Amino acid sequence: MIENYFRSFNIFSENEIRDFLQLFEARKVYKNDFFVQEGDKCREIAFIVSGIFRSYYISDTGKDMTYCFRFPDQLMAGYSSFISDCPSRENMQAITDADLMVLKKDVVDSLVKDDLNWTKFLKIIAEQEYLELEKRFFQLQRDSAAQRYEALIGHQPDYVQKIPLQYLASYLGITQRHLSRIRKEVTV
Repeated sequence: MIENYFRSFNIFSENEIRDFLQLFEARKVYKNDFFVQEGDKCREIAFIVSGIFRSYYISDTGKDMTYCFRFPDQLMAGYSSFISDCPSRENMQAITDADLMVLKKDVVDSLVKDDLNWTKFLKIIAEQEYLELEKRFFQLQRDSAAQRYEALIGHQPDYVQKIPLQYLASYLGITQRHLSRIRKEVTV
């Protein structure tokens, strides 16, 4: 699975993939455990083999605000903390038990220093993160909650059913009651 992920970028040779995959560490994360917590520095990235994560922050009023989900076959990091070496402003929490392949920041830094392909790879990841952020921004500005829900279902139909309603409602910017009405109306 992780091999196919790196192959999909058409940057790395099979030998490069085989060599750097040995640098990843397998890690089990249990439901409700954190990969990154607000106030801590993010010093690693992870490839999600199995499981679902949510990214959230606590608003000034103390409200838990989910703004992103991460699913299997995706990379995950407290990205701004990872690149700036500043404390994270977000929490990344397992919604389900999860299996990760983790790579430490100092290893990533070493790979970037020694291999131009890693620089290309990280540039693509940064561009993808930007596009995802822009898409989310426009969804919140232009789309109804029902349209945002349909987009999420269309993108990850097998996993959305495993996300607790309060997290889905927070992500969509609506109440759980409104989400229940939308779920009754939407047929996917």
